[in-house]
Amino acid sequence: MGSTPRRSRRRRWASLLGATALAVTAGGALACPAGAATNVDFPTHCIPPAIAGLPPIDGTTTAKITADNTSPKVGDTVTVTYTVVTPAANNPTDLALPADIMTPTGKVTLGGAQTGSVTVAGPKKNDPVPGKGVFPSFSMTGTFTVTSPGAITLSPGDYNIHTSYILELDTPCTVTNPPAPVSETVTAADNPPANTRAISLGSASGSPGASVAVSGTGFTPGASVTLAGRSGDTQTADTATVTADTQGGISGSLAVNDLTTTGVVAYEGGAWSSDKGAGPAAYVVIDDQPVPPGSQRLTTTVKAGSLSMSQPADAVQLSDVDFGQGGASTGDLQTVTVKDFRGGPAGWSLTGKVTDFTGAGAKIDAGKLSWTPACTTKAGSPSTCQAGSAGTVGTSGATLASTPDGTVTGGEFTANARLSLDVPTFTPPGTYVGVLTLTLS
Repeated sequence: MGSTPRRSRRRRWASLLGATALAVTAGGALACPAGAATNVDFPTHCIPPAIAGLPPIDGTTTAKITADNTSPKVGDTVTVTYTVVTPAANNPTDLALPADIMTPTGKVTLGGAQTGSVTVAGPKKNDPVPGKGVFPSFSMTGTFTVTSPGAITLSPGDYNIHTSYILELDTPCTVTNPPAPVSETVTAADNPPANTRAISLGSASGSPGASVAVSGTGFTPGASVTLAGRSGDTQTADTATVTADTQGGISGSLAVNDLTTTGVVAYEGGAWSSDKGAGPAAYVVIDDQPVPPGSQRLTTTVKAGSLSMSQPADAVQLSDVDFGQGGASTGDLQTVTVKDFRGGPAGWSLTGKVTDFTGAGAKIDAGKLSWTPACTTKAGSPSTCQAGSAGTVGTSGATLASTPDGTVTGGEFTANARLSLDVPTFTPPGTYVGVLTLTLS
């Protein structure tokens, strides 16, 4: 009588472990990449943990791979995502499997212009699986650095599912006939060498028509180089031509007449190019000519202002989640207004970081908070606002919005974000509070 219940319990545990192993291996599908990525099917051979007492599982995996940048340059970092989306089998038992027991890892195979593999990993997160139910999908991400120009193919590779339910177990799944079909192609461009051209001026200002000395380095030896005045982003009529010496140096002068001149540039080729140009070096024309008899010179000054931000309130109420269910607690960041009235060439960056959410004798990790930023630019602003990337905020922080450096910058902007806090399933009931700090620089 005493041994029968123990054998029954062992059979039940073996059955449960077998179900877990199938759950992890049968779902061999990859996620959709952005752009032209396509579903691919490939045979997969999975080996359940020995304790499960199950034979190897051979099935078809339907897969996709996404790349966050399908047109990178050599030296860029590309993030790839490998997601199992269409499982090859259902839960074969009546036993339900709980949420958040699966931690996947795997490989994405590179081919074409660059070969090798990318290690990918996913979070310990999955939806519950009812008895005889369909297994959930899971995603894994990783990065690689582009080292060669040309078409780089991305194919799904082997993957492993680690389960933390009753015991810590691994279920490795391999591509039966590698490589698997190509799901996405990344076309990499050559990254031209850095532009080291630079110029300096003999003076920062002068009277109308005065010549300013221009010297420079880093130009192509023997190249014809144009010296030109600039008014903001527009070239003026003041130009001159010099020839670079055998070391790539230039030396010459430019007569500056345009009263609106703000700087001087030097460039190779028929028109200004940031790849083959230098400057602008700041230069101002001082109108010191006497006024005609009976006339009056009128002068005004535009004073530089400051970089500032404001928000209508300092609290955000995220949506409720249910104990035992968990999931996304969502809300909207209070809109932040940025005013850049400094003038000059500097852009700005608005970043945020968050503390852990504490309360009820427990906490929700700061890394559970993610956002999807957005920003708008007021009409007439010289700069254009760029929203930060969607993703985790956490204690290390992330960019909400920014503007780039430029010849002329400034304006008014509004930035906000959709917030989502991933609340673990059995977080104790109560109110949890975290502080999101925004920094403008």
